[in-house]
Amino acid sequence: MDTLQDLIANSHNIVFFGGAGTSTESGIPDFRSVDGLYNTQYEYPPETILSHDFFMKNPKEFYRFYHQKMIHKQAKPNAAHIKLAELEKAGKLKAVITQNIDGLHQAAGSQNVWELHGSIHRNHCMKCGKFFDLSAIDNADNIPICSCGGIIKPDVVLYGEGLDNAVVSRSIDAITNCDVLIVGGTSLSVYPAAGLIRYYQGNKLVLINKSVTPYDHYANLCINDAIGQVLSAITL
Repeated sequence: MDTLQDLIANSHNIVFFGGAGTSTESGIPDFRSVDGLYNTQYEYPPETILSHDFFMKNPKEFYRFYHQKMIHKQAKPNAAHIKLAELEKAGKLKAVITQNIDGLHQAAGSQNVWELHGSIHRNHCMKCGKFFDLSAIDNADNIPICSCGGIIKPDVVLYGEGLDNAVVSRSIDAITNCDVLIVGGTSLSVYPAAGLIRYYQGNKLVLINKSVTPYDHYANLCINDAIGQVLSAITL
């Protein structure tokens, strides 16, 4: 913790790269832990339901799962989100790059957030392109339909879909040019997102995660603990 405190205190170009574990302390289950989303039982595996092909062929079942497991209106920013927003306001943190789709970084006050996998708060009609916020999805009995008759689709990256090139480019630029890269709450097993940390060229790579990751041996500092608990101990 002393090393992490010193790294943050002496840098004004920090980038945070986070995953599902960043939001578990807000009550949103992660995907791959023992109690995570991928260890619950459904008629279809979550990877199948959350795929582009499944959405196109069976939108009713997709939205039944999506409503139950992907929307967490009660979730509030936790200590990790709040501290990151404070670091940005203090001029130290230059970007948050997240694999999460919950919008909690923005809710905490972070401004420069790159969402690799999209957001539940952005939705568009597949027919006319009209924008809808989360309420259009949340208030629908099942499949949300636009006034034009088209299906409203969440702007989240499903399996079989590519990442937004502009978001990836800006994320790479931020990682390449930062002094300190803090990676937290992610197993670093989801590609291509996890591969982005390879663009880091510095010697102040910090990994904060409850369990080991495939990139631990690359890190200059590893802390095996909850991301919110760790970041909340940092003083500005």
